[in-house]
Amino acid sequence: MTIACRRVYEESSAADGTRVLVGRVRPRGMRKEDAHLDEWLRDVAPSTELRRRYGHRPDRFPEFGRRCLDELRAPERRQAVAHLREPAAGHDVTLLTATKDVEHSRAAVPAERLGG
Repeated sequence: MTIACRRVYEESSAADGTRVLVGRVRPRGMRKEDAHLDEWLRDVAPSTELRRRYGHRPDRFPEFGRRCLDELRAPERRQAVAHLREPAAGHDVTLLTATKDVEHSRAAVPAERLGG
């Protein structure tokens, strides 16, 4: 089992396994069916407030990651993380984000938590 992160705008591949979008809003300029999603888990994505505070600044990523993990520990979010673990059990999963810097993205935090 591997958990990878990719941009949703990249062409899908059979090697992706289960493709899961982890974002609150639909990626700009992309129709849902063009993303070839298996699942869209909005509750795994950080809150709008946290995302705006982060502002995609890599120097803020360590704090962003800690706060994301705090949010993922909330009871309503724990269910979403548990649901994300289901397709990850023994299979490849690709967490998708629209962010250009995938390494410092909202998808990188749950991927790290799940052992990706």
